[in-house]
Amino acid sequence: MAFTETLEFGHEDRKEIYEYVERQGAVDPDATRDHLGLDPSAFRHHVAILKRDGRLTEERGTLRVTIDAGAEEEYVSGDLEFHIRPARQEDLTGIVGAIRQVVGEKTYIEAESVADEIDHEETLLRHNELESRMFFVATVEEDVVGWVHLYAPELEKLSHTAELTVGVIEEYRGHGIGAHLLARGLEWTGSNGYEKVYQSIPSTNEEAIAFLEEHDWAIEAVREDHYKIDGRYVDEVMMAVDLED
Repeated sequence: MAFTETLEFGHEDRKEIYEYVERQGAVDPDATRDHLGLDPSAFRHHVAILKRDGRLTEERGTLRVTIDAGAEEEYVSGDLEFHIRPARQEDLTGIVGAIRQVVGEKTYIEAESVADEIDHEETLLRHNELESRMFFVATVEEDVVGWVHLYAPELEKLSHTAELTVGVIEEYRGHGIGAHLLARGLEWTGSNGYEKVYQSIPSTNEEAIAFLEEHDWAIEAVREDHYKIDGRYVDEVMMAVDLED
């Protein structure tokens, strides 16, 4: 599982640089060097090694953690053109806004916790020895209108599984955006060695349950009265798909 294998850096300063970039999401190299208090020559050397090893990349003068997640794809549905691509740190505000708009319907509790977490951390993508977090976005004229989020803890007993949330804001539904996002997320998890993807949904979100069942997800369990929404207890529907089937 290449994406989740233990990271080894060979030098403590190199590890410190990587971890700082990973926590921040996207950083200025000079500001990073100054923040870490590293010698300029040594800093350039360590960054060059991290780039060589495929752990960091530099785009337009900004350092980021390297996550190979494929290219941008273009789709047309009727008179709507949209794109599906790997998320960038700059998408954080748009993703949080899209998630909050969807969870405003009060039927997607897990997605709400995702929005809270990335908004608090101010870092979108994660890849460290504790967790991996990946997003793909759907955009219309550069505006984020949907997302798919994958979260994978690096615990050995759970390293074959990933949690997924996916959503599209209401006015852009009915164009196949959700299906394309779901397929892109499952393609990424499958290519990175995960065997099973799961998510939990309130039983009141009948549309989401039907959507996942249409795409071969199965209900594994139901926890009665797990959520309390508007003063009413609601069951949790636990769904999953096996990628090796």
